[in-house]
Order: sequence, then structure tokens, then C-alpha cells
Amino acid sequence: MNAPRIMVVEDEEPLCVLLRYNLEAEGYKVEVITRGDEAELRLRESVPDLLVLDWMLPAVSGIELCRRLRTRPETERLPIIMLTARGEESDRVRGLSTGADDYLVKPFSTPEFLARVRALLRRAKPEVVSTQLKVGDIVLDRETHRVFRNKSEIRLGPTEYRLLEFMMQHPGRVFSRGQLLDNVGGETNHIDERTVDVHFGRLRKAVNAPDAPDVIRTIRGAGYAFNED
Repeated sequence: MNAPRIMVVEDEEPLCVLLRYNLEAEGYKVEVITRGDEAELRLRESVPDLLVLDWMLPAVSGIELCRRLRTRPETERLPIIMLTARGEESDRVRGLSTGADDYLVKPFSTPEFLARVRALLRRAKPEVVSTQLKVGDIVLDRETHRVFRNKSEIRLGPTEYRLLEFMMQHPGRVFSRGQLLDNVGGETNHIDERTVDVHFGRLRKAVNAPDAPDVIRTIRGAGYAFNED
């Protein structure tokens, strides 16, 4: 599966860091740009699958950049989510009428932002959003929450499922126990770093048949990785 590419154009550094972290945790490829003029040049070189655009930017404002993008054939249908501190109805109308597909007023919640991104990608570019993850001979279906290896179904608990889903989004990458807890989200507040090993033990036992290679790598002193082969 090719990860959807998202460009974030935002000049507030803490928000840039937050958005990049959470978008990459969802499996997206993320590019961050802090100026409107630089974003305009970059968009002439390469068009992402979705643009997250701040209203107020140095050099060229987000609202002006949005207007310009809608006049170019290459970007006239580019999905755009506009971020702004302006919450008045007239501002929302202006942003949407200029060409933004969606609109979020700061401060906004990260889960709502990610839900808006997923919804817009599904609507505007369904071909880049897959309901299935496939790595090697393991397939994870996000709609039905079912997992298969060599077409045989694997039964997983909810925590093991979420850990597997996250690891399959980043095959080959090593994650510490703390990073895994951060990325699987609030539903796993009942586990801590000491019990991550227990959950990975259950996950390894479930997905690894006696004659199948181990898809989970334990890196001593570092954490875990999901094998790509």
C-alpha cells in the first residue's frame, strides 16, 4: 500500500510538530512547509494527496494560496483542509468559498483533525485510502477488524490488534515501548511499558504458526519491529 502524501503548510512550530507526529503515526507521508510562497513553489513541483493549509502565513496567506491553487488545472481538485484561528461564520464562508474543502478552527482536537483527514481522503481520493494493510503474508482488514495469515484467520484481543495495525503501517521500523504506548492511543491507557512485552508475547503467539517465520523482531534495549519479509 502506498501511503497517502500530505503537505502541511503551517508557521506555528509546536503545531507543525504535533501534526507531523500524529499524521505519520497514522501511516501518512508528511511534508511540512512554513511559508506560503515556499509552499506555492513546492506545489508546482509535486502535488500531494491532501493539503493542510493555515489561513495566516508569511509572504502569501493561506486564503490567497488556496485561491491560486484552484485556478491551476494541476491543483484545482486538490483536497484542502484550512486551519485558522478565525471562528466567525463569515470567515468560514470565505474560506470555503475560496476553495477549501474543510475548515478547522484552532484550537482543535487531534482525533477530530485525523477524522477530517480520513474522511476527506475517502471522499476525494478513495484510491489512496486502503481499508486493508498487507505486509508479507499477513492481511489486516480495518473495516472488519479481522486479521489473516496465509488466508487463515487469526484471533486477536483489542490491544494486540491495535499494536499489530500500528506496526504494519511502519514495517521494518523499530519502536520503543514508550513510543508504542504513545501511538496506539488512549484506548490502551490500562497498559504500561512493563506490560507491552506481555501483549507482544500474545501477539507473537497468535500470528506465528509453528512452521511460519517470526514476523516480530525484539531488539534488546530498543523495542520491537515488524519484519517486512
